[in-house]
Amino acid sequence: MRWAVWLVCVATLVACASGPVRRVSEPSARIQQLTVLADGSWTADLRIENFSSIPMRFDSLQLAMKIGDQDAGTLSAHPALTIGPESADVISVTVSPTVAAKLAVADGLASRQGVQYSLDGMVTATPDEQRQREFKIKRSSALSPAPGLSGVLR
Repeated sequence: MRWAVWLVCVATLVACASGPVRRVSEPSARIQQLTVLADGSWTADLRIENFSSIPMRFDSLQLAMKIGDQDAGTLSAHPALTIGPESADVISVTVSPTVAAKLAVADGLASRQGVQYSLDGMVTATPDEQRQREFKIKRSSALSPAPGLSGVLR
């Protein structure tokens, strides 16, 4: 009986000594806000989400953006931003959209119906104390006009 109790105590101590699990999960990116600027370009506020149990430094991103079925342009940035475990942060990226995408957004704003969008590309990130990795991003969602804010979709 003493051996059983002793064995349980040792097993418990060994389990505690291993520390927290260091899990690297696929990150996510989505448009939190899209603002139409006076010169016709857009500012996309991208929410980057780190689902890992360790911090990750987001070095670069290249995301092809579509509005509805129209190619809108590429969101490209080198944020060099560290995001803590299971956290998120927002970066702003300026894009010069295609004419077809500008018309789709203008129509969505005028009709107060909003627009569908999709992102497809790669995010390069470095998990804490590990080597740099590329993660595939594929996201589809919708943006709606922000009440009281002209030219803003959320």
